[in-house]
Amino acid sequence: MASSAARDLSSARETIYQAISAIRLIDPHTHINPYSPASSTLADILGYHYYTELVHSAGMPRQEIEEPGISPRELVGRMVHGLGNITNTANYHWLIQICREFFDFTDDAITPDNWESLFDTAEEKMNGAGWAQTVLDKSNVEAVFLTNDFDDELEGFDSSTYIPCLRTDDLVFHLAKPEVRQRLERCSGVPLDGTLSSLRAALEQRFEHFVSHGARACAISIPPSFQPSMVGDGEAQNALDHVLRHDSQSEASQRDSLSRRVFWTLAELCDQYGLPFDLMIGVNRGVYPSGVYQGQDLYDSRVSLIQYRELFNAFPKVKFPISVLASVTNQELVSYSWIFPNVLTNGHWWYSNTPSFIHRDAAARLEAVPRNKQIAYYSDAYKLEFVLPKFDMYRRILARVLADEFVGENGWSEEKAIQLGRQVLRGNVDEVFRSPLIDAESLDIASGTSGSPIVVGSSSDDGDSGLAEEDSELSAFLAGDSDESDDQDGFATVTDDSDRTVGSESFGSVGQLAETIDSDEELGFLDPIPTGEEVDASEVPDVVIEDASAAFDATALDAAVDPQSLDVGDLLGELGDNPPGPDSPNSSIHMLAGDGEFKPDSDSMKLKPDPMTGELHFPVGDDDDDDDIGFGAGVFDK
Repeated sequence: MASSAARDLSSARETIYQAISAIRLIDPHTHINPYSPASSTLADILGYHYYTELVHSAGMPRQEIEEPGISPRELVGRMVHGLGNITNTANYHWLIQICREFFDFTDDAITPDNWESLFDTAEEKMNGAGWAQTVLDKSNVEAVFLTNDFDDELEGFDSSTYIPCLRTDDLVFHLAKPEVRQRLERCSGVPLDGTLSSLRAALEQRFEHFVSHGARACAISIPPSFQPSMVGDGEAQNALDHVLRHDSQSEASQRDSLSRRVFWTLAELCDQYGLPFDLMIGVNRGVYPSGVYQGQDLYDSRVSLIQYRELFNAFPKVKFPISVLASVTNQELVSYSWIFPNVLTNGHWWYSNTPSFIHRDAAARLEAVPRNKQIAYYSDAYKLEFVLPKFDMYRRILARVLADEFVGENGWSEEKAIQLGRQVLRGNVDEVFRSPLIDAESLDIASGTSGSPIVVGSSSDDGDSGLAEEDSELSAFLAGDSDESDDQDGFATVTDDSDRTVGSESFGSVGQLAETIDSDEELGFLDPIPTGEEVDASEVPDVVIEDASAAFDATALDAAVDPQSLDVGDLLGELGDNPPGPDSPNSSIHMLAGDGEFKPDSDSMKLKPDPMTGELHFPVGDDDDDDDIGFGAGVFDK
């Protein structure tokens, strides 16, 4: 019997795994270079910090790994001699899977005897035409998010595949460096004249630049000691003055005040421009200065999300996808996402990105956090080849959790579990990281404004996402007659004239989509940040004044008024020193059945704040009873 149950769970795991593996993904956080997204030699793969730091930790001298001028072939030849000590790690499994999936590798390990043929085969494939797209297709990945410096021009790449993300670490933590301020002045075109207003104007220009180039998020990596809070104008101006005078030699307290003010301003701009603010919390930089490049930083378990309570409370409309560096912080993240509507769990970052930690953390999130508030995973990859093995590791763990806990323990059907997997892997990425440009287009559509046509269709993998102009075809789509291969029910892609995907939009229901789209109107884009010239060119008046007096018929209105006034009785009874008794028919206001009643006097007719919510209401019940608290129309025990 137990053996049969085990077989059933094993079958469920495989079924769920195969189903969620078919989902075309968007990777919501990478360090991909859009101008060179894929590897060019095997050294690009073995040079990933996971491997250099592990072989260095196992005994290979740093100088052998980071010798200046070393050729790619020589680096791989050296690294191979250190790989034998890390064959037990999940990272090594990624490496073998990459070689098997992309380079036709069939051996069990990379050794001094076989690495050169592997190097040559990999180099030949990587230098083939369209290698980056080949990797994306084989990995079943539609797009990846980038990590862009604030002064990135964001030109020369397809932003529908390589989606910009504004990384703000330098702006928050390194503004004391003259070179950072000079970069901000150059890219924004705003002279930093020493005032807070000029600093904010420069930051706002950066948001305008990024949003107009398709950015979907703002992001920052934060040390454990940082506590975001609003810094007043006086303190912030003093801090800015001090930093401008002393640059990097300025006092730590002044740099901290300026950092907190800039961070708070970024949160305000995220609110203003509709961008999620990705927070990666808890990294200590330079803990091991003798380590290899990117192998010097570690987490600090003293970090707590209580440090962010002021931020979460101050910006209820800003979505904060949170990554924590250590699995030990995951329970706190689960609790905050449980309570705060704007706090979301986001991926399994760095040192918690190993199967045992992922399994425990993912299960806790799926059991406790609302399903629409989980960004399941991101690769954090520097080269495209790593997206496949990392996501595949996560998908197998997710399939196991869904099969064991939801199908096996909770009695879910496999299809129901697959739907949950689909939502956390792809659906929530589309929903949380919606392009502000798409939101502007929705407003344009709803208002019937004409412009360049867009096409809305189901997100099927066959590439045919367009809708014909005929109302019958639109009606069929809205009725749910869509291709069964759609990756995410309830989601739509948005394309431009050339059938290039410019974003995706989630609609709560088909009915809401039908209400939004008027098929008789030309659909168009709305520039979210129009210039003055564009406003003038639109020839749309700000105010239209019309004389409606001619259409006003006072006689008809008078005839429509009921001549008999509504008799509500004497609500307060007879005024004066002798109020009516309790049996007087007009001495009390009777509410609906079961809603209680109150007897009016000079105090009870005043609205009072609810002690728990602050909501104003008429007091109901016995106010003298300290054991009861009134809530609206009823009374509940504490």
